[in-house]
Amino acid sequence: MSTRHILLGLLEAGPSHGYDLKRRHDERFPQARPLAYGQAYTTLQRLVRDGLAAVDGTDADGGPERTRYRSTEAGAQELARWAGAISPPAPFVTNEIFAKVVVSILAGGDPAAYLRDQRAAHMERMRELTALKTARNADLTTVLSADFALNHLDADLRWMNTTADRLTTLTAEVDSA
Repeated sequence: MSTRHILLGLLEAGPSHGYDLKRRHDERFPQARPLAYGQAYTTLQRLVRDGLAAVDGTDADGGPERTRYRSTEAGAQELARWAGAISPPAPFVTNEIFAKVVVSILAGGDPAAYLRDQRAAHMERMRELTALKTARNADLTTVLSADFALNHLDADLRWMNTTADRLTTLTAEVDSA
């Protein structure tokens, strides 16, 4: 996920402080990693440097001075370009789970046990996400992001089951290479 583009998108609603942008990021993307304050401010500084955002003033409101940012025309154009660009499918077919299975074979480990444990971890996460999306106060953003994660976890589980079924053949291929 592109933090710079997410912040540009949040700025489209109007000028905002870094603190408010961080909070809105975490509200809008509840299943994403929370945005660190330092990352928000560093990204905002880069957006200003690149002409995609501008400082819109400062406020004190009885506390420390806070800088307010706004999107620029160049920022709006960049956001539109990014939002309309097709996200390419993953260019590589390997992933960490597959790598661990192969390394486990190479190191004389127990890839079947690893796959069992990994499936259990995936199932636990799926239960958590299902509970989250079926909670009474779950908003549509939460439901849709949980559905996205659940579908990816389900694909991983199907892959793990297929791999477990083919583990004898894979082990022989890895050992003979």
